[in-house]
Amino acid sequence: MTDGGCVREQYRHWQRIPTRWADNDVYGHVNNVVHYAFMDTVINTWLIGAGLDIQAGQQIGLCVESHCNYRASVSFPEAMDAGLRIGHLGRSSVRYEVGFFFEDRDDVIAEGHFVHVFVDRATRKPVEIPADLRTAMEGLVVA
Repeated sequence: MTDGGCVREQYRHWQRIPTRWADNDVYGHVNNVVHYAFMDTVINTWLIGAGLDIQAGQQIGLCVESHCNYRASVSFPEAMDAGLRIGHLGRSSVRYEVGFFFEDRDDVIAEGHFVHVFVDRATRKPVEIPADLRTAMEGLVVA
């Protein structure tokens, strides 16, 4: 993700993430593990909005890889703007890329990625990303 840098204009979907009191660690900033939960929240909020049935759908996305680079600290009660894009869209896998920015600013807090492999809920065998979901994902793809 760092190859092209973390620039607001490169993201296709936005979600504001408020920090919570419990997110701060003893050093007074949002703990590094919380960023992974925020990435998961942004991705799954988008997937649900795009029509993925996470409760009963036949296909589900399993995280097989995740990574985060930290650029700046953020603390409660600040909020972050989370940008979402797709860096790679395969037959059964997708690499989501998330950039966290200070609210209404271009300063980067963190940037990371999640790779989902879509599998059959029952067998856990890889399956093609459903056509309607793939169409929605194509709108998030960046070169």
